[in-house]
Amino acid sequence: MRQQFKIFIISLLFGIPAIAQEQLNKTEAVNQALEYNYDIKVANNNVVSAYNNASIYNSGYLPTLAANAGGDYNISSSNITFADGSEREVNGLKTNGLNAGLTLNYTLYDGNGRKYNYAILKENYNLTELQARQIIETTIINLFSVYYEIARLTQNKLNLVQSISISKERLLRAKYSFEYGQNTQLDVLNAEVNFNTDSINYLNISQELENTKRNLNVLLGRDVNTLFQVDTSVTYTKGLTLNQLMDNAMANNVTILQNEGLVQNSKYDIIVSKSGYLPQINLNAGYNWNKRDNGSISFTQKIASIGPTAEVSLSWNIFDGGFTKTRIQNSKIALDNQRIIKGQQEQIIQRDVSNAWGFYQNSLFVLKAETKNLETNQRNFERTQEQYKLGQITSIVFREAQQNLLLSHLNFNRAKYEAKVAELALLKLDGTLLDAEF
Repeated sequence: MRQQFKIFIISLLFGIPAIAQEQLNKTEAVNQALEYNYDIKVANNNVVSAYNNASIYNSGYLPTLAANAGGDYNISSSNITFADGSEREVNGLKTNGLNAGLTLNYTLYDGNGRKYNYAILKENYNLTELQARQIIETTIINLFSVYYEIARLTQNKLNLVQSISISKERLLRAKYSFEYGQNTQLDVLNAEVNFNTDSINYLNISQELENTKRNLNVLLGRDVNTLFQVDTSVTYTKGLTLNQLMDNAMANNVTILQNEGLVQNSKYDIIVSKSGYLPQINLNAGYNWNKRDNGSISFTQKIASIGPTAEVSLSWNIFDGGFTKTRIQNSKIALDNQRIIKGQQEQIIQRDVSNAWGFYQNSLFVLKAETKNLETNQRNFERTQEQYKLGQITSIVFREAQQNLLLSHLNFNRAKYEAKVAELALLKLDGTLLDAEF
């Protein structure tokens, strides 16, 4: 059974040709997410809806025009007494009428309530755009967290392939040495255990890599089983300073911009509330046609009329029981609360930028240290390998050097991509993520 396992691993690593896969670079990944990610699609639809709400057609600035028409027909019997005391009975009296017209209504002035309600709608559109931007930024951060995790696992997988190759060579050497009486069976068993351990780790990381690729496919809004490779290279942004990042965050951070929009809407709401103190002037106009047949007994048997009508009316709610005053007071309180929240958010963003900067600097330091450790362990392994081939050290010492090299590769890969993700998180806070070099 052990033999079958080894044959399976060897054939998996060296005997099966690689399947051609899509090379998914970073720019293409971003473009696919912007077009197909489900959260971004919903956000874009919300922007379109907000744009519709902020149009002139939803502002109250346009007049309303209605058409109406009607008719009636009556048959009645009547007993009529005239002024001179005479009476007349009429049976089956028929009367009918027809009418049609156009009616136009327009508010000429409403105390500026309409003007600032329209301003609120336009500001809500801006806020919806900011919400969409926030979702896009969050999606991009999630995208590259997964993308660079795939890159890390890909590099780790290659390092494990190298480690398995070394373990395979050591196993063969141990078997030859045992056959020639230079080693014991224990050396062969240890080498075999190490080879199997590396092989199992390879299988585990391969499965983890496939699962993570499926996670990225979900973020890209495509078939979860799409095969692809990622770009494992990393480019770091140069010239970042804490002061510049802090200034950018105060000017461009999406949360701060949203709070500024909410403060502005609260100001508009106070003006809208004050419009309740002012008069309203309305214009009503129409064009009507009427025709009426009142029957044979009426002094006006038939009447027809056609022509325009117009009316300007003013209404002024001089005292509304205090409702307007209450609305103004509450609107001012809402503005004060929104300013408090804005101040709190600014403080939180300042804290988050400082924390993210510290984490980023620490990540760069760790990357530098892990780079040096990798170089040291590579040189140590090369010397140990030479000594092992000359029989100057034991297989256990050689295995320890091999494990140290593999661990250094894994730690370097982690530091390499964690530093980039930390950088992107920092750029998200300062509002420049969408212009960043990924």
